[in-house]
Amino acid sequence: MTLAGCSHPGRPVLQSWLLRLLALALGLLMTGCATGPQANPADPLEPWNRGVYKFNDALDRAVLKPVATVYQESTPELLRRGIGNFFANLEDAWTTVNSVLQLKGQAAGESFTRFWVNSFFGLAGVLDVASEMQIPRHNEDFGQTLGYWGVGAGPYVMLPLLGPSTVRDTAALPADWRGDLVTHIEDVPTRNTLIGVRVVHKRGRLLKQEDLLEGAALDKYTFLRDAYLQHRRNLVYDGNPPEEPMIEDVETDGDETAK
Repeated sequence: MTLAGCSHPGRPVLQSWLLRLLALALGLLMTGCATGPQANPADPLEPWNRGVYKFNDALDRAVLKPVATVYQESTPELLRRGIGNFFANLEDAWTTVNSVLQLKGQAAGESFTRFWVNSFFGLAGVLDVASEMQIPRHNEDFGQTLGYWGVGAGPYVMLPLLGPSTVRDTAALPADWRGDLVTHIEDVPTRNTLIGVRVVHKRGRLLKQEDLLEGAALDKYTFLRDAYLQHRRNLVYDGNPPEEPMIEDVETDGDETAK
């Protein structure tokens, strides 16, 4: 595999697509925030988001889920583990950068150590040697970096094909794309194949959780939204998010102040 610079002809097309997706989400945010008094404050675009969710779900059921099911059932567990390790190792590189941007020295050092140890001694990351050495794995992306520096999550946004997001995480997509080492592979067929394998691998890992979701959630859209927002909030605050004031408490305090 060869890493390329910024001038590859195929890359601007994908970057342009991401920027258009971001512009679409922000444009809808500006034009469609009012959805009635019963709207969830975190999801003012719920009618749009539900429509996109239905589209994504239909596409998933028709294409991605069947492919992921075949992959999960036909690929030996040892091979699947190696594939997961390989992509996780690539993610450690971008985690290192974001840990530095968040002034997390220890996490940056551990992520960098994981990356070079697994890259050189773990067959390009297929073997997770770093975990055997008890070097912890961290998870940082540019959306978390923006959150660390005080950028609010903004409204929930369901993106076509990409799934759950927020305005902040959508704005971070171009940076996350540039930080993804897979996107810097010069050979287009190799790059696209790796992107496809990664998508199918991640979808395959969600099959068991999806079975639980089908049986437990009355409204899958609401469950997915709330789970995503809570998960992202926990990531930004490293598992220790501050308590959010209850709406009733805020209204009560306001009434008492007025009196």
